[in-house]
Amino acid sequence: MAVLGVDGWRGQWVGARLEGRTVTLSVLPDAATVLAVPDVEVVGIDMPIGLSDDGARACDVAARDALRGRGAAGSVFPAPVRAVLAARDYAHARELSRAATAGARAPSAQTWQLVAAIRDLDDALGEPPDPRVVEVHPELAFRALADGGGDGAGDGGGDGRGGTAVRDAKGTARGTVQRVRALCHVMDVEDALTGAPVGVPLTDALDACAAAWSAARLATGSAACVGDGALDARGRPMRICW
Repeated sequence: MAVLGVDGWRGQWVGARLEGRTVTLSVLPDAATVLAVPDVEVVGIDMPIGLSDDGARACDVAARDALRGRGAAGSVFPAPVRAVLAARDYAHARELSRAATAGARAPSAQTWQLVAAIRDLDDALGEPPDPRVVEVHPELAFRALADGGGDGAGDGGGDGRGGTAVRDAKGTARGTVQRVRALCHVMDVEDALTGAPVGVPLTDALDACAAAWSAARLATGSAACVGDGALDARGRPMRICW
């Protein structure tokens, strides 16, 4: 069984194909290329999929709550409402969002930076959306790994109970080592990093690997998810899994 984890990077995507313990990193130019990767059962992607028409998604609220007090609540950016995908620029995005939410919400600058990738993915998913593609969040995966969540799903037999706490921010020296150690229990991540495409940042490579671990759990039915079960206007589920 092979799965794919994906993280956005500079208008492209970093992919981590996981089979057993072997993980291979690649750069994928757009969402259509992501969906065209052959012979993968599940694609776990760190990008909003289901989009609300008029307010906050329950899955975003629940994900922030799950990470609150664990050093990563701020890593969950509220997904924009669907109307924002039609925005020409940031000012227009804020205008469209306020109109759709009765003035209650406008996207942050960080969220606006994701809109092109969200639109790319939304277009590629099609009608009906590709059921293999599931929204994930690496920080939820890393905390689950630290809690002993590596239960054998996609880990080639490793038990995942290494007790490697993930407490520090990604990109810091301590946070990087914590994430690498957590992933080492479920995949050969050091080999993957050694063979990574030139220029791929370490943080994006590790996030893609965490997304791949979540995809493996989805494939075996052992993943956890948050959300209220709602579908958006295009039939995409508004949920986050790990």
